[in-house]
Amino acid sequence: MRKSLQTTATRRSVLMGAAGASLAAAGCETQAASSRLAEEKGAFAHAFTDNELLGPKKGVALLSKNENPYGPAPSAIKMMNYAARKGAYYPGEARKTLAGLIADRHGLAPENIAITTGSAEALSAAAMAFGRKGAIVAPRLFFDATALYAQRLGLAEIRRAPLGDDMSVDLAAIEAMVTDETGMVQLCNPNNPTGMLSEPGAFKAAVRRMAAKTTVVVDEAYMELVDDPARNSCVDLVREGRNVVVSRTFSKLYGMAGVRVGYTMSSPETARTIQSAAMSWMSGVGLAAAIGCYNDEKFIAYSKDKILEGREMISETLQALGCDAAPSQTNFVYFKSGRPANDVRNALSAKNIIVRGQYMDYSEWSRVSTGRLEDVVRFCKALPEILQA
Repeated sequence: MRKSLQTTATRRSVLMGAAGASLAAAGCETQAASSRLAEEKGAFAHAFTDNELLGPKKGVALLSKNENPYGPAPSAIKMMNYAARKGAYYPGEARKTLAGLIADRHGLAPENIAITTGSAEALSAAAMAFGRKGAIVAPRLFFDATALYAQRLGLAEIRRAPLGDDMSVDLAAIEAMVTDETGMVQLCNPNNPTGMLSEPGAFKAAVRRMAAKTTVVVDEAYMELVDDPARNSCVDLVREGRNVVVSRTFSKLYGMAGVRVGYTMSSPETARTIQSAAMSWMSGVGLAAAIGCYNDEKFIAYSKDKILEGREMISETLQALGCDAAPSQTNFVYFKSGRPANDVRNALSAKNIIVRGQYMDYSEWSRVSTGRLEDVVRFCKALPEILQA
């Protein structure tokens, strides 16, 4: 009897172990499928907004889109008025003029500059042009809307490297995925949605090594907001002749998200490739606005001061609440409140304060942008209320 019971128990243990292993395997498969679906959907698939024809409705604190409501600069508006009066005509020499201004600032030639309808168009063009050659390698979380644009057209495939445990871009993991067959590497520095800036020495060294194998695109939409842009930017790698593309935009510091002007800096050959793959013709109004404000140092300083003041207010509030926050060098902060991100978004929305909710399957992390300081104050007062409710 004892032997029979022992045998039965052994068989039961084996069966239970097999069932447990099957359940664990099924769980892993479900998690992997969920992760794949999140990546296919992308980090920037949905924005929760409440807009009028242009901009937020009255009484709505729009803190979800990384816009700078202190722009456009008066110098940009003056040139937009001029361009509107010339609206019957195609832009003419305006593109060359803006390219010359950008080139002069960065020690490049106008031939190094491609100008597009926002930097998103340039990034989409690069994804289509270089994604045909091989996979686009990128961090798991980055501004992926442009790479996904190419992927959904069947012109690219995105391969993502996990983030570090601290939500940082894992350069070693990305570099390990890069081969001579890679079509393009895409990085965002500072990264979006985390707001984190990579250490410049390690970042540039990794970019140099990867650029020896393939084109490396560095999205620097927020670089003008970091503490030391010159030290952190990869523009010097472009000057070195590396296979590197740096993209910038007038949507953030310059407050022209709705005017749509962006550009890349790269080798002349790569600039021509990006420009030829761009999908639209630039608006004369946008080009004129960018020419008017590009070297407007007074507005640039004013704009940056407002953004940094708002960011500091947000950071102090999160610290007082004991919330974990990624160290931001942008005009937004990525944080964990202890509640699901979509719940936080919905609770704030009920107070007419709009922030971003969940990115992909990072359900615990929320993102709030800086905006008008009075709107940031509303967020800082409302967040403790909803977390303590």
